[in-house]
Amino acid sequence: MKKTLWIVLFYAGALFAQNELLPLQKQIYFARDQVLPALVHVEPIKKVYSYGEKQHALVTGSGVIFSPDGYVLTNHHVAGDAEKVWCTLSNKKRITATVVGSDPSTDIAVLRLSLEDLDEPSVPYARLGNSDSLIVGEIVLAMGSPLGLSRSISMGVISSIDRYFASNGSMLSPYNLWIQTDAAINPGNSGGPLINLQGEVIGINARAVFLAENLGFAIPINLAKEVAEKIIKGSTIKRSWLGMELRELKDFREYLGRMDFQGVLITHVEANSPASKAGIRPGDVLQRINNIPIHASYEEDLPAIRKTIAGLPIGERITLHIWRNGKQMVFETETIEEPFIEEPEFEVKAWGIVVKGLTWSIYQSQMLPDYEGVYITSVKPGGAAELAQLQEGDVIRKINGQPVKNLKIFRELYNELLDRKEAIFLELIRYGYPYFAVIQPQLTP
Repeated sequence: MKKTLWIVLFYAGALFAQNELLPLQKQIYFARDQVLPALVHVEPIKKVYSYGEKQHALVTGSGVIFSPDGYVLTNHHVAGDAEKVWCTLSNKKRITATVVGSDPSTDIAVLRLSLEDLDEPSVPYARLGNSDSLIVGEIVLAMGSPLGLSRSISMGVISSIDRYFASNGSMLSPYNLWIQTDAAINPGNSGGPLINLQGEVIGINARAVFLAENLGFAIPINLAKEVAEKIIKGSTIKRSWLGMELRELKDFREYLGRMDFQGVLITHVEANSPASKAGIRPGDVLQRINNIPIHASYEEDLPAIRKTIAGLPIGERITLHIWRNGKQMVFETETIEEPFIEEPEFEVKAWGIVVKGLTWSIYQSQMLPDYEGVYITSVKPGGAAELAQLQEGDVIRKINGQPVKNLKIFRELYNELLDRKEAIFLELIRYGYPYFAVIQPQLTP
């Protein structure tokens, strides 16, 4: 009798547990149905350069429609520099899209579908949630096209809501923390939505760690919304820059023996930067900008401070309140636009080279005295530039004595010289040292 009762209780418990799981399954179905129709398989066609010549490459990624006008959120590294973009919708219709704009610093890009190519121009779109309300342990779904397998879904939980990565390598994130999840995110998931069980997009899938399991990262949707709104309004993403590298105060407070000490430690000041011109030094502690208190106990606090500086009006006179060797000091300076802006490479056909604007890593590795010039990314074998002994990695600073401040100025000077038959004189920097080269007229087409 006791054995029979135990068996009855066992099956009753199993049935109860199964019924308890049903609400979760229904929530998963609900969330899926809210967003899956808005999922987009993205196939950008990108320019790539090899040995100084242009080629094309087809890549794959994901995106999510977030407005009835056909706007799509995805990653900059997926579609930011694409010449053409194909998008496959949930109904398997394949249409083109245009790149409205993108922001390399946050890895966000906005596309707009060519709705006029559809028989019925209305498209389903997803609701964007609030990433500030996320909780560690919350169940989430990652959607996208992992390894080209479109319309895939994986489930996991939020492992961290404030994962920080230093601004180097592929995990570039100077202005944001990352959502970490153990939901499977693989190549091809990039740009797809990370959603909660309410069917709201709370992040944009961006990265996974190679050779690691259950380590995926998404950009918080609040940051993605902020960037997307600026792009859609036609605003170019511009940020203020002071030229300081910052570090959290945790160790410095222990060194001083003052655990209540406030501010952020300045570890490096770029030469010729606004901070340098104001007299700021490494080892200073920044405590206020104008009337805005600044504080970073931990490295997770740094992106918010960088975002505060980046959000200052460009060209505005500001006041920096500094602690230096026990003294309170005040400095004034003027913000400038961030000098290192990622732009598409430019093919210089007549010379047989490809150039790009300066980046932070190029500026540092080439030991440049300022932020001017363009960087040679590849040289065509047998072309005029190779015969003039130009090399990949050279920085062109002047053309016929005219300063090359940026890629735009380079294009203008290059186009002016296309029809001329005189020799072209280039002043370069190679591995930190000045170099001079002459491109002969008979070698240019």
